[in-house]
Amino acid sequence: MNIQVAVIQESPVFFDKEACLANIESITAEHTARGCQLILFPESFVPGYPRGFTFGARVGSRTAEGRELYAEYHRQSVDLEGPDRGFLEKVARDHGVYLAVGITEKSSRHGSLYCSLAYFSPYNGLMGVHRKIKPTGTERIVWAEGDATTLCAFDTPIGRLGGLICWENYMPLARQSMYRKGVQVYLAPTADARPGWTDTMRHIALEGRCFVLGCNQFTSRDQLPAAFRDLEANEDGYDCPGGSVIVSPQGELLAGPLWDQAGVLTASLDLEAVTRSKLDFDPNGHYSRSDMFRFEVPGQPEIKTDNP
Repeated sequence: MNIQVAVIQESPVFFDKEACLANIESITAEHTARGCQLILFPESFVPGYPRGFTFGARVGSRTAEGRELYAEYHRQSVDLEGPDRGFLEKVARDHGVYLAVGITEKSSRHGSLYCSLAYFSPYNGLMGVHRKIKPTGTERIVWAEGDATTLCAFDTPIGRLGGLICWENYMPLARQSMYRKGVQVYLAPTADARPGWTDTMRHIALEGRCFVLGCNQFTSRDQLPAAFRDLEANEDGYDCPGGSVIVSPQGELLAGPLWDQAGVLTASLDLEAVTRSKLDFDPNGHYSRSDMFRFEVPGQPEIKTDNP
């Protein structure tokens, strides 16, 4: 079976949730009209990845300005227990497409934020959410940690979907938690724009014997609202040249990497290629050596089936 996918390397409307959501709707309409069945948006596309921001935090101290910036980021983040969920469900339903959207997620029950990947079905709405289990470096100032209950995978009419966010993809056991679920289309939204990230995506494709969709934003400092420009740690802190890719289970680049511009990568994925690639390597089968190794993730959910 062949499926049509799109990886969106776009710029968010920074700190403006409503504008970001409207942008998702227009991008989705454009690319479903071209036959896309799965669309992936970058890490924290809503309301933007806060690259270069310090939020006024140092070891042992925080500033009043940093707390206010956090409060504004919180206000502009996505509430999946409220109208934001309904909006994105409607976009998926109206356009008959699976959406995977990188968001900063807030909870109506507490004040913490999460770096999340939300999965939407055209048939059944929100399928589930993965929350980054280990924010990297100073990301920990603004994002709490997810847990094993969000290491989710989904059986859908367009294949088995799952994935990890940014540097979670450097965590071997986190990757294995996806391989053990038999993920065929592995989603990797990121904020890492180093050239070496392409090699990471190719490695995961070869190791997991799956298609890999690596998705980054394209941003520049002049896109920031003027009110936020002086809050960055340095002048170039918000620049991100992209580097999105689509990789086959044999590690071949099907599209990208896309550098130094906004754009969209598309590809037709032959899901039978996943099976063919496992003739010589299968991390979840004859290469798993279950007689020697034990792998367990307490709390990881069972695969959820999404039926029309």
